[in-house]
Amino acid sequence: MSLQTALQGPVEQVAARLLGCYLERRLDGQTMLVKIVETEAYHQSDAASHSYKGKTERTRVMFGPAGHLYVYFTYGLHYCCNVVAGPVGEGSAVLIRAVEPVRGTELIEARRGKTGITATNGPAKVCQALGIDKQLNGHELSRPPLVLRINPPLAPSTIAQTTRIGISRAKDVPWRFYIKDNPYASNPVLAVK
Repeated sequence: MSLQTALQGPVEQVAARLLGCYLERRLDGQTMLVKIVETEAYHQSDAASHSYKGKTERTRVMFGPAGHLYVYFTYGLHYCCNVVAGPVGEGSAVLIRAVEPVRGTELIEARRGKTGITATNGPAKVCQALGIDKQLNGHELSRPPLVLRINPPLAPSTIAQTTRIGISRAKDVPWRFYIKDNPYASNPVLAVK
C-alpha cells in the first residue's frame, strides 16, 4: 500500500492504521528503525487540535498533503512530531506518542541517555531519540532522512483505544491508540473498546 493511500480517511482510522508501521531515520551516517506503537489523532473539528482555530503559519503543514511531518515545540522544552493525514485543506494529523526500537537501539539510547523502555515511551522522547526538530517540519515522509514505511494493518484485536493524554480540551474523545501489551506504550490504561 502506498503512503498516500494509507494516510487517507478519517484521522482516527489513520491513527490506528499507523500502529506497527516503521519510521526509518538516517542521522550522522547511521540508521535507526523504530516501530510505531502508540498514536493520537487530531482534527480541525477537535478542540484539542492545533488546527481547531483554522490555518495559521504554525499549523499550515497540518492542512497540506498527507504524508508530511508536522513538528511543534511544546512547553518551551520539547519537540513532538505528527504525520499529516487526510485530504489537502483539512487540518488533521496523527501524533506519534511512542515507538519501539528495531534497529540502531544503541544510538537511540545514547541520544536519550536512557536504556530500555524509557528511551522512547513518550512523544518528546521519540523526537529526541530520532533527532526530530523544527528543521523537519513539513518534511515529506517518503524521502530520507526520515521515511515512514507502511506495513500491513494490525488485527483490530491487538489494538487498544482510549482517551488522549495531557490535554485540557476534548478530554473524552477516544482518539488514542496503542498496541496492546506493548511495553513501550507510554501509559497503558483501560481501553474504551
